[in-house]
Amino acid sequence: MEIEKIYNLYSTYYLADTDTRTIRKNTLFFALKGANFNGNTFANKAIAKGASFAIIDEIAYHTGPQTILVDNVLNTLQALARYHRKQLKIPILALTGSNGKTTTKELINAVLSKKYTTTATQGNLNNHIGVPLTLLSMTPETEIGIVEMGANHQKEIEFLCTLAAPDYGYITNFGKAHLEGFGGLEGVIQGKSELYAFLRAHNKHAFVNPKDALQISKSEGIRRIYFPENIAFQSAAPFVKVTLGSAEIHSTLIGDYNYSNIAAAIAIGLYFEVSPKAIKTAIAGYVPNNNRSQILTTANNQLILDAYNANPSSMKAAIANFSKLPAAFQTVILGDMFELGATAEKEHQAIVDFTDGCFFENTYYVGALFSKTTTKNLQFKTFESLQEHLIAQPIKAHSILIKGSRGMRLERIVPLLG
Repeated sequence: MEIEKIYNLYSTYYLADTDTRTIRKNTLFFALKGANFNGNTFANKAIAKGASFAIIDEIAYHTGPQTILVDNVLNTLQALARYHRKQLKIPILALTGSNGKTTTKELINAVLSKKYTTTATQGNLNNHIGVPLTLLSMTPETEIGIVEMGANHQKEIEFLCTLAAPDYGYITNFGKAHLEGFGGLEGVIQGKSELYAFLRAHNKHAFVNPKDALQISKSEGIRRIYFPENIAFQSAAPFVKVTLGSAEIHSTLIGDYNYSNIAAAIAIGLYFEVSPKAIKTAIAGYVPNNNRSQILTTANNQLILDAYNANPSSMKAAIANFSKLPAAFQTVILGDMFELGATAEKEHQAIVDFTDGCFFENTYYVGALFSKTTTKNLQFKTFESLQEHLIAQPIKAHSILIKGSRGMRLERIVPLLG
């Protein structure tokens, strides 16, 4: 079926889903395939649960008028998103970067939604599937779209830009993330800068942090919008406090590394003429969740749970910030960092050397990679061995940083720290 005809079906309700567990009535179900699943097998289930049509690419599942056979479901999903973007007459802001993408996106959305009807990436649906779904979640009521773009190899951001066609872009930073796929830090810089290349080629705008020399260098030739100069920051045990002109904003975010995230939200809000009062309310009201720098107070300890993701840049920043916080006793629990390729052992040892130099009361390294490092502190090859240790020797009256890659699932340790 031609994409225009599929679009006519989609635009009746502006709904698209890929998971029958969260299927919505009247949606278009896209039967995607993965390494361990075949969405075609769920087509009839999706229809039974209320989908108006199921887009499939295997003829064996073409069982009636509500199944639409295409050559490739993923390609069709992406083509539909690209077609929909062309119908949208709204500004779209795209953001990428090595660290802070999701927090920055949430802050920007909180600020802009004070004045506009916004649609933003949900969670971290920021890849070749998530970006199309984000675009397809934008309806005629959407006034500004905010699209987070993730990447772990070259040309990925370039492709996502062909779908989202952003009018504005922001790169949070260039750090040591996904080094295996990008082939090193220079590859990361090149890959993330594909957003700049799109903006430059299409005469669009980039928001730029004037204190980031790399952003300034890589964004040359683009219509740049700089962060305002009247933003001042200070850490306020442990939260970041912001001064915007004469207004003080007390955020619920921790760490110097959140300065630029907040500054970006302020800059973008001011550019789109959101009032300083509304910006203040939005930033003060934003509370991080989903294991991203969450502050948790238990009966026995105060936790900073930052276990959603980790790379050498974000890990070092989190540890450095934690070491500055006022606390009588401090413990750090660090889990392996993934997707570092040939540099994995070197990068883990560098983190160990840095952390050991901070002289925390307790330092626990968890995972196969950290177990290969040289340290005087405790190492646990598996999560279960750490678990056993904490049961035998519980921690009380400590401030505790928990940081590791998503695959380590370190949030599982929280019940033992209560």
